[in-house]
Amino acid sequence: MTHPASSPAGPSGTSGPSPRWRRTLFTLIALGAIVALIWRQLPSGAYPTDLTRIGQGRPAVVLAHDSNHTGGFAVMELMNAVRGDHDGQVEFLVAHLGLAEGKAFASRHGARDGIVLLFDGQGKRVGALDQPQTTDELRQAMASAFGR
Repeated sequence: MTHPASSPAGPSGTSGPSPRWRRTLFTLIALGAIVALIWRQLPSGAYPTDLTRIGQGRPAVVLAHDSNHTGGFAVMELMNAVRGDHDGQVEFLVAHLGLAEGKAFASRHGARDGIVLLFDGQGKRVGALDQPQTTDELRQAMASAFGR
């Protein structure tokens, strides 16, 4: 005769600790969720950071962006929405404020994270927006600055 305390199922009728595959599956799902969350936080659409493209014949929209602040990320999403309307006609650039070139640009133009600066084809600053909130606001500023 076996005693209940010595049965393999244990006192609660379960088979002991959860199987190893459940813990592994849970860990993989958790890691997948973390990776997906991080991926969603990355800015969509790559922007050139070569600020020497300003004044090379095409108007330029330059976002001052500091990855330690959120304003630039929000404005980048607005730029993504309007960029397709101006394919090949307007340069869309980012001045990364964490890099020496971006810091020098910000110093010259009094820019901080989230500010959009508009330049004509000769490199003359023709407008600025302090963290635009809508694509319409960005489009209107571009139309006014570039006459389009």
